[in-house]
Amino acid sequence: MITILDYGAGNLRSVQNTLSELGAAHALTHEAVGLARATKIIFPGVGHFGQMMRALDRMRVRETLVERIRSGVPFLGICLGLQALFEDSEEAPEFPGLAMFPGRIRRFAADARVPHTGWNEIECKSDSKLLTDLGPHPYLYFNHSYYAPVVEATAATCDYTLKYTAVLDQENIYGVQFHPEKSGPLGLRLVRNFIEQC
Repeated sequence: MITILDYGAGNLRSVQNTLSELGAAHALTHEAVGLARATKIIFPGVGHFGQMMRALDRMRVRETLVERIRSGVPFLGICLGLQALFEDSEEAPEFPGLAMFPGRIRRFAADARVPHTGWNEIECKSDSKLLTDLGPHPYLYFNHSYYAPVVEATAATCDYTLKYTAVLDQENIYGVQFHPEKSGPLGLRLVRNFIEQC
């Protein structure tokens, strides 16, 4: 069963609708027991990094989430869900991330127009199952003010004042900074790839 981690993110319904359109059975959970039963986990996130991490701790799911990811359960983090995979964020440095990848989430420069909103091209760097049939330079929908550094697991980058991670792909861990649930047919293709290939 695909399990969506529900901490109250605003894009939850859109993710559910995408899975329903693909005919993918799924369930919501805000409890550790739900994560323990999951065969795949989707972590959609929007809003504030600190509020998200505080919600995970309040729900007492952080430890189970990390254990399930490390045990090999396929995981897809969307937008803030990707940022959660890093050590911490400038937005709320007092709240540690899940620390699956090294580095800090940083805000775009003061002279940049933020949030970075709209359709942007990504450059695919690696042969990622998640990006199958999306093409080398697909356009996808972004909406964020903070960005993740480029790391070894970066499968695609986006260039907005600087290059940053748009897609992560390492073993069972996947993350996208854009919103596939708002990215039309290509976003649908990506979610299908996660369901069928990852």
